[in-house]
Amino acid sequence: MRVVFVHGACVRDGSWWWHRMSELLPEKSVTPALPSCGETGAVGAGLAEDVRAVRQVLTESDEPTIVVAHSYGGIVTAEAAAGIASVRHLLLISSYLPEVGQSLSDFGDGGGPAPFLDVDLDAGTFRVRPELLVETFLQDCDADVQAQAADHLAAQNVRVTGQPVGAAAWHDIPSTYLVCARDGGTPARLQREYARRAGRVVELDAGHHPFLSQPAAVRDLLSKI
Repeated sequence: MRVVFVHGACVRDGSWWWHRMSELLPEKSVTPALPSCGETGAVGAGLAEDVRAVRQVLTESDEPTIVVAHSYGGIVTAEAAAGIASVRHLLLISSYLPEVGQSLSDFGDGGGPAPFLDVDLDAGTFRVRPELLVETFLQDCDADVQAQAADHLAAQNVRVTGQPVGAAAWHDIPSTYLVCARDGGTPARLQREYARRAGRVVELDAGHHPFLSQPAAVRDLLSKI
């Protein structure tokens, strides 16, 4: 079994965000780089480029695969995993299961950008405000993670927020949604609403990154899947 981790918005170095999980997994894990986060050097890359990057990783092996999609990663995975027979399960962590035609902007409370985001329309990017990173997303992580995380943030192409997906893989692939009850970025009440589309729902008393704060709990969930 192979595990492919698709990271969320406004971060880079997916292997760092996933490293506490990968150390616990006997399975091979892969973390595709997302071009819209500037990880590949592609200028102006958006959702389509992210989808191609993840799909390339998913199709390079016939080994049975679980895709773990975190936050924005669920938008990418909805299209990237569609029609790939080796993908046996989707694990969505504080994430989204968009219908065809929906985009990231269709989720959330509405009313403009979240207060923890800094949108630079001149540059065409958005990013997490570093001073709000820990209290919003990492409040339940240890000091080492909190100290290192800011070095793995990224400015992301703002166009991805409005670009719709062209497929909804979760219609055909079994899915589990992990609600993070103490998430300061995506409130649990919204996660529970999004999770209604998943085949199974599990809840954990964790913040936005349980694979950093409680990696053994996420490992155990993957083992059951």
